[in-house]
Order: sequence, then structure tokens, then C-alpha cells
Amino acid sequence: MFTLRVDAETVARTRFSPSLAAESLAWLKLTADAGRHPVFGDPGPVARASLAHPDVALLLDLLPRPGEVYTPDLLTPQPGTATRPADLLDEQIARIEATTQDDLEAQVLAYTAVHWHRPLPIGARRIAESGSMPRRLAGGLARFWRDALADDWAALHPVVDRDIAHRATTIATHGVGAALASLHPTIGWAGDAITLDKPFDGEVDVAGRELVLAPGVLSWPGTSIQVDVPGQVVLAYPALGIGTGSDRPPGRLAPVVGAARAALLADLDTARPTAELAARTGYSPGTVSYHLSALHRAGLVSKARDGRYVLYRRTAQAVVLLDGDVSR
Repeated sequence: MFTLRVDAETVARTRFSPSLAAESLAWLKLTADAGRHPVFGDPGPVARASLAHPDVALLLDLLPRPGEVYTPDLLTPQPGTATRPADLLDEQIARIEATTQDDLEAQVLAYTAVHWHRPLPIGARRIAESGSMPRRLAGGLARFWRDALADDWAALHPVVDRDIAHRATTIATHGVGAALASLHPTIGWAGDAITLDKPFDGEVDVAGRELVLAPGVLSWPGTSIQVDVPGQVVLAYPALGIGTGSDRPPGRLAPVVGAARAALLADLDTARPTAELAARTGYSPGTVSYHLSALHRAGLVSKARDGRYVLYRRTAQAVVLLDGDVSR
């Protein structure tokens, strides 16, 4: 359990803002790991091509590997107060570039040595010691955002806006404590402390600091906390409205094929693997696999292998069933 001790000033200075730097790093790591997001799927060839840029590759050298939990906080500075996404990202990029050499060496050289199970890559160490790392990290983040995310963020930003609006309503009706307690099942509010269910223990007194609560979209469904930069505290949590499946209700098709299979068919307008469907619908992977097999035998879904994944998609016959269901 990790605990943040707060005071009245911290609560009074609590605000909400997305961290576009954190969103970028989550997408970058997924791309480098050849993974698929449980909701948004494959990062795509443009994101993968961006990994070849040396400054983007330098960012990857500072990201944790499986079994490691530490990411240098300087990569995801506390979000500012800009309202436009482009300005918000520019503020964070400027903060990365302004990182002092002392702060950089503490996080990149000292803290990674404590928290990682491996040495920092020798190339990254030399760049850190040269004094050029902040500029190159800022450039790498700007490059990856421009290549992989800038064109798509307009469609994702409304999710953040809806989440923040929901939290604002909670504060207006029940208070800040209720909003803190409802961020995520692993985040708790104890009156003078915020608790996080993490695989590591610790306690940090953040009294008097500004607290930024950052709803995550591409970082969904993870939570994270950063307290290493003096005066800054950022708590990232999963935004609401992600992973809930298709907006189309099963409707009258459910009594015919069952609620679970109707929900899967409604969500298979795009080809998806079993794990992704499980995350989106809330069913276990085993349950999803069972129903997909039945739907495949019935000719309602097709399947095709894409590298390590088997992707399922509804067939034309299923589309006819769904269209008939909606038209009633």
C-alpha cells in the first residue's frame, strides 16, 4: 500500500487535467512491446515507424521493463493549466527541456539503479552525463506525439472532458473527498491521506503541494503516482467511459443468441482478439472464447491470425441480424 499524506492546502489546490506526456508514453511503450491496447487495439505502422527516430528511442531507454515499476517523473511533468491540448503538451515538453542536470541525474542515474533490475543502457548514460538529455527527451516526445497521436487526440479528448465533468459534479454534490474516493477501486480516501493499492509500500507527505488528478485514456486501465519532482504531485487514474463495449445495445437479439453473444457481436464491427473483447465487455477471457467458438460455428463471426493474435469480426450474416434488431 502506498500512502500520500495531505493537508487542507493540498485538498484546496487539487485540480484535474490530462497528462498528454503520460498518454504519449503509454502509447509509446505499447508500440515498442508490439502490444495491443485492450480498447484501442494496435498502435499502427506510423507509430512503429516513429520508434526509429533516435530521440524517440532514447525515451524508450528510460521506460521500465516487465517486473519494473519506476519511470522517471521528469518524463511526465505535472500538467499545467492550459485548456487547448496543443498548449498543454507544449507546457509539458518545455518542462522536460528545463529539467536541471541534478534532477536528471537523480532520477535517471540514481533512482533507476535502485528500482530497476538492470543497468541503464550505456548510450543513455552517456547522453545523461553529457547534459543533452533533457533537450533530446523533449524532442523525442514531441516527435512521437506528432507522428502517432496528434491527428487522433481530437476524438479521444471528449472522453477526458466527460470524465472531468463527472468529477466536478461529484465535488459539487458530495465534496472533494467523495471525488477522491471514487476515482478507482484501488484508490482510497482516508480524510488526511490518499491510499493506492500498489505492489510496493511507502508513505510520502505531500502537505502544501498542488495535487493534479489526471484521467487516463491511452494509459487505461492503469493508475500511477509521481512525487519525485519537488512541489509536484500527479495521480493518474483511468477515465470513465472506456472499456464498456459498444454503444449499441443488444436489444431484441439477446433473447435469440443470449446477452453475452449479442454484446460480443455488437462489439465486433472491428476485428478484435479475445483479450481485448474480455476487457471491453467485462466477461472473462474463457467465457469470451467459449461464446466466440459458438458464434464462429454459426457463421456469425470470422477469425484470422495476425501475428500472435487471432482476430474475430462479425460476418455479413451477423450484420443483417444486428440491423434487423435495431430497426425494430
